[in-house]
Formats: sequence, C-alpha cells, structure tokens
Amino acid sequence: MNSPEVKAFIRKHSSLFWYIPEEKKEDISNELLVETIFNYGTLDDVRELINILGLKQINSVFFGLKGREKLNYYPEIYNYFYLMLSNYAPRDSFN
Repeated sequence: MNSPEVKAFIRKHSSLFWYIPEEKKEDISNELLVETIFNYGTLDDVRELINILGLKQINSVFFGLKGREKLNYYPEIYNYFYLMLSNYAPRDSFN
C-alpha cells in the first residue's frame, strides 16, 4: 500500500500512467513508479520522487533490477541513473 505522499505524486503525474486504469493507479509498485518516472519524467520529477521515497528506497529498487526489468529502461536512462546512484548512493552504504 502506497503512502499518501506517493499517491499524491502518482495523481500529479497521472498522464504518465495512461495505460493503467484510474482505480488502480494509486496502487502501482515502487518498481513501476521509479521506472516510469526515470524513463518519462523530468529531472524535477525525479528529484521530487527521491524526496518522497528517499534515496535508499530508490537505490534498492534500481539496483534490485534483474534480467528483463533492466530492459524496460532506455539504455541511456539506465546508464545515467546507474552512474548517478552509484556516485550519490553507493550500494555498499546500505548493506
């Protein structure tokens, strides 16, 4: 279940989730939320998402990707956020 802040963020960016029925949008997973905002949102959207979820949660979602999940990100987007998160939120600091 998403927090009220996450639900408000999803409502604010509802157009990015056009393919999800309205009644199910607020219940999307953090994985889908991060993927969609990273791929289609602005840098301001990314900053807002980091402020809401926290860098630790974003890091956990992003570095927890396996196989097909990585292919859902555009290659240049994956590379950018891999470098950014590796620099600002090293995985070792969360273990």
